[in-house]
Amino acid sequence: MASSTDQEPRVTRRPYAPRLPPAERREQLLDGALGLIIDQGYAGVSVEAVARVAGVTRPVVYDHFPNLGRLLAALVEREENYAVAQLEMIVPEAPGDQSPADLLATSVEQFLEAVASRPDTWKIILLPIDGTPAIIREQVERQRARMQERITALVAWANELPDFPDGLDIELTGQAIRQLAEEAGRMVLTDPDRYSPERYGQFVRAVVRLVWPHDGGDH
Repeated sequence: MASSTDQEPRVTRRPYAPRLPPAERREQLLDGALGLIIDQGYAGVSVEAVARVAGVTRPVVYDHFPNLGRLLAALVEREENYAVAQLEMIVPEAPGDQSPADLLATSVEQFLEAVASRPDTWKIILLPIDGTPAIIREQVERQRARMQERITALVAWANELPDFPDGLDIELTGQAIRQLAEEAGRMVLTDPDRYSPERYGQFVRAVVRLVWPHDGGDH
């Protein structure tokens, strides 16, 4: 006689995440969407996929976001806020009493440390993923322009200091600094063991002092 175990197939129940406060659940869902984007690109993101990685049902997702578009918009806003907060701390509006060489090197180093601390956020910004929605591309460009203004203002400040090299185009210098910093960020994301923030900081100090041997940071 067959046992009851043989007659009744085992039912594997889907493990669900424990109940969380609404704010925590919302963050969990956004984290799940971000992970899907990094692993599979935007084509891999759906309400079902987000529910699956979070260990919840689709209605739970819909409790927080009425549709996938709103979920992605919330994710973009969150990651943008993280990035902007980090950049505003790194690129000051007022340089204080730092020398240009130290200010630039420290800013680059801190930027790269920020990239390393939140790699998924910065991958969206610095390593565009296939199928990136227009809303994300537009927000990235707006923030890039905002940071470009700050960097150019700092170059203009340095240009007024004694012994600053003559003939440097302020606008082009600011653009070059931003572009080099972004490329350094990509290297930190793709090969962090080889390209560390500290290595780039030392490189920037050496280059600035080649261009400006009388930088106040040497005194």
